[in-house]
Amino acid sequence: MSFLSSWRLLLLVAPIALLVAYIAIQRRRHEQVVRFTSVAMLDSIAPRRSGWQRHVAPAAVLGSLVVMTLAFAQPAMATATPRDRATIVLALDTSASMSATDVSPSRLEAAEKEARSFISGLPDGVQVGLVTFDRSARLLVPPTKDHAALLAALGNLPVGPGTATADGITTSLSAIAGVPQGDSGTPTPAAIVLMSDGTPTVSDGSGTPTEAATAAAAKAKDAGVPIDTIAFGTDAGTVSVQGQDVPVPIDSAAMESIARESGGRSFTAATSDQLGSIYDQIGRDVAYEVTTHEVTAAFAGVGLLIAIGAAVAGLVWTQRLI
Repeated sequence: MSFLSSWRLLLLVAPIALLVAYIAIQRRRHEQVVRFTSVAMLDSIAPRRSGWQRHVAPAAVLGSLVVMTLAFAQPAMATATPRDRATIVLALDTSASMSATDVSPSRLEAAEKEARSFISGLPDGVQVGLVTFDRSARLLVPPTKDHAALLAALGNLPVGPGTATADGITTSLSAIAGVPQGDSGTPTPAAIVLMSDGTPTVSDGSGTPTEAATAAAAKAKDAGVPIDTIAFGTDAGTVSVQGQDVPVPIDSAAMESIARESGGRSFTAATSDQLGSIYDQIGRDVAYEVTTHEVTAAFAGVGLLIAIGAAVAGLVWTQRLI
């Protein structure tokens, strides 16, 4: 809930002040009655009536003033509706470091599981593509609404040497560029979700691996495709190489740099649950469109009904409108 003219909420001071004044007047009246009236005589001649009834009408009037003030501030509700057209490309790191078991059962298996949940929760109208990268990138599934094909492709992804992050971004951009435009000729809203655990180690020939990844992220920004990055794993990760445990800590700084250069957001996940929560957030932001609807009329209607109720209560219990 938000208010388009929130400064008007300052007028709520008026009904609050009226409430304080009403309570003060009632207390003063009670003190005067007790001071100057014989209570025994008053009990014998005054009709017995529940004390709360005479307060209903004033309370309802104050309530209607509060609701009408809220209506005057133009309340609005935000509603998330599934997009009819949107494209998301999942770019998953399948380098050897993803076999580390610091995230159970392994980084890659946990990533596959959460990616499945992510895809299953997306609206039917969202096209999803799947890219994997180690020493090179592969487009496993072009953007499609056939989410079942994506789920099938996510089974038992093999790991390989190297981390060609730049190639993964470029392949994802090419996949998005191949999506047909809508009937209006406007490009489909698109985003890349890049999940990786380490520093880029393979270049595309345009500089060092890190420079190449940065340049690819800049191309994504020029194309209007933000890259949301997820650094997945912990600093305690290791892999076995020829019988030796080799540390493979995550490089969240590299992921942050790519996201910043592309105009996207960066996240860090150390557990499967954290990764799932991040995927859920990205899915809501990319696959759903948030629209704001003003609900002033609804608040005004409620305020009017309360005011009518106050008038009826006054006539029934005090023979006055208020």
